[in-house]
Amino acid sequence: DLNGKHVFITGCDSGFGNLLAKQLDQRGFHVIAACLTEKGSRELLACTSLSLKTVILNLTDSISIDNAVEFVKQETDGEGLFGLVNNAGRATPMAPTDWMQIDDFNTILDVNLIGLIEITLKLLPLLKKAKGRVVNVASVMGRLAFLGGGYCLSKWGVEAFSDILRRDMQHFGVKVSIIEPGCFKTGVTSSEVIERDLLRLWNQLTPEVRESYGDKYFVECKFSMKRLCDSDISKVTKCMEHALIAKYPRTRYGSGWDAKFFWLPLSYAPTLLSDMMLRMLLPTPAATLG
Repeated sequence: DLNGKHVFITGCDSGFGNLLAKQLDQRGFHVIAACLTEKGSRELLACTSLSLKTVILNLTDSISIDNAVEFVKQETDGEGLFGLVNNAGRATPMAPTDWMQIDDFNTILDVNLIGLIEITLKLLPLLKKAKGRVVNVASVMGRLAFLGGGYCLSKWGVEAFSDILRRDMQHFGVKVSIIEPGCFKTGVTSSEVIERDLLRLWNQLTPEVRESYGDKYFVECKFSMKRLCDSDISKVTKCMEHALIAKYPRTRYGSGWDAKFFWLPLSYAPTLLSDMMLRMLLPTPAATLG
C-alpha cells in the first residue's frame, strides 16, 4: 500500500526530478519536491495536485538543507519518510583537466556529492523509521570516467557512498538503489550552459595551452557531449519509480540505450580497449596531431 506515502525528491525545477514528481503525484504519493528556484516551484505546483508540496533547497547551503529537512519532518508528521530521491546536480564546467581551476571542481562536488551526502545524513532517521528507500542518481560516468572536471569525480563518489549506505542500512530495512543514466537532454546537458562554460575556460587559458589544443579542438569539444543525447527522459524516471515501488528493487539501473549497450559494457572492458575507444570518440588536441 503505497498510497499516501511521503517521497522527497531533489532537483525538481526541470528534467528527471520534475517528471518524477509529476508521475509519483499521479500515483497517489505525497510528494515533497525540492526546487532551487521559486519559479521552478510555482510551475510545478501549477500542474500537480494539492497534495504535492514544494520547498526551496540549495545543496551548497547547510542552512537551506536544515530548513528543507525541518519541512520534511513537519510534512511527514511522525510517519517517517518512505522515499528519498537524490536527483539534484550539475555537470558543468566539464573540460580537459588542464583547463580547470580548483574552484571549478568544487562547484560540482559541493552539489553532486557533498550536498547529497549532507541531505541524506539528515534524513536517515526518518528513512529508518519508515524502512524506506534511497534512490541516488549517479551516471555512466560514475563507472567510466572520460571527461575532465568535477562531474565524473562526483558520480564515482555517489557510487561509493551509495554502496556503503546500502550495506550499512540493510540491517534497518532501508533499501538503496543507484540510477546510472546515459546522456539525456536535460538542463544539465543544455548546449547553452555547456558552451558558456567552455568559452569561459577557453578564454582564461594561457596562450601555450590554447595553442596546444587548437581552435578546432575547442569547436569539436562543444559538440562531442551532445551526439548521443536522448530526449526521452522517461527512461530514467521509470527506473526511479521502479526503485521506489518494487518489492525487490535493483541495486543499479542503467538508463538509456547508450548506457546499457555501450558505456556500461565498455566500463568492464580492459583499460587498453576502453582508452582506445574513447580516443576515437573524443576530440584530439592539435599538438597530438602534429
